Amino acid sequence: MVGIVGYGSYLPRYRIKTSTIAEQWGDNADSIENGLMLTEKTVPGRDEDTVTISVAAAKNALARAGIDPKLIGAVYIGSESHPYAVKPSGTILIDALGIGPEVHVADFEFACKAGSEAMFVAYSHVKSGNMDYAMGIGADTSQGAPGDALEYSAAAGGSAFIFGKENVIADVIATYSYTSDTADFWRRDLQMYPRHGGRFTGEPAYFKHVLNAAQVTMEKANMKAQDFKYAIFHMPNGRFPLKAGKTLGFTDAQMKDGWIVNLMGNTYSGSSITGFSSVLDILKPGERVLLVSFGSGAGSDGFVFEATDQITKVQDKAPKLRDMLENNRIYLSYGQYVAYRKKILFND
Repeated sequence: MVGIVGYGSYLPRYRIKTSTIAEQWGDNADSIENGLMLTEKTVPGRDEDTVTISVAAAKNALARAGIDPKLIGAVYIGSESHPYAVKPSGTILIDALGIGPEVHVADFEFACKAGSEAMFVAYSHVKSGNMDYAMGIGADTSQGAPGDALEYSAAAGGSAFIFGKENVIADVIATYSYTSDTADFWRRDLQMYPRHGGRFTGEPAYFKHVLNAAQVTMEKANMKAQDFKYAIFHMPNGRFPLKAGKTLGFTDAQMKDGWIVNLMGNTYSGSSITGFSSVLDILKPGERVLLVSFGSGAGSDGFVFEATDQITKVQDKAPKLRDMLENNRIYLSYGQYVAYRKKILFND
């Protein structure tokens, strides 16, 4: 058995409402909220970035795993917003958490699926017997240009997952990846903000990859939609994951607990995997989860997990995602939001 032995997430307390952004740009707030199915998003604090988010999430994962950090043989951080162009985020994290120095570290980037990419490689290391434990993280302080449609959804947060063979809480049943050269969303070198292909980001990009990855992943596990308690899909907005799930035969009841984009926004590399973290908080032994990420450029990673008897022993050992999402929120005006996002919005 190879699977998750510890998991954790982190979301900033700061929020901005969709209506606040709409008012700034003279847009119709009701139309934006209904179109995106998104009412607010997370905003990183002045001293928060991909590294601090990753460290906080990894601390929670270690608390649930209950292992010596030095036993972790690899740490991979997936993100679109690493604070350094040349200097790994992972080296800061391992020193902060007492991991290493005998550890393999790398930063990953594959748009919004860099987090699941990190998870896949961490899982593969343990499965191959190369090491006892490995950690995969997805975290972002997402970019969206002022006034662009992405500004309504680009958010901050992330999740970390430790894979191992002992005291597994969620066994990996199947994995699969589906990838193609599809230029739906990109950011060229030295550009501050990503560009996107508008409607082209839907059918030929998101839905083609998510649906194909999901279908083959379920086939590899010899399972159908009704065999799962929960299903989580990448959440660039509220509508896309629900449409994908219903196309595959999943019900609202199977998707609602992992569908957190309405209050969080799109945390890019942390999106689908943070929805998965929310489900792990309530998962019961024997229940199965389908997780499918998506990253522009484009590709999707699919995972099937099955909870073990260990799951309920660790759920209360660290803060739960819904508590972070719904409690102690601090709302910002647009001016405060700009001040908090000044470095990213204006390259300051």
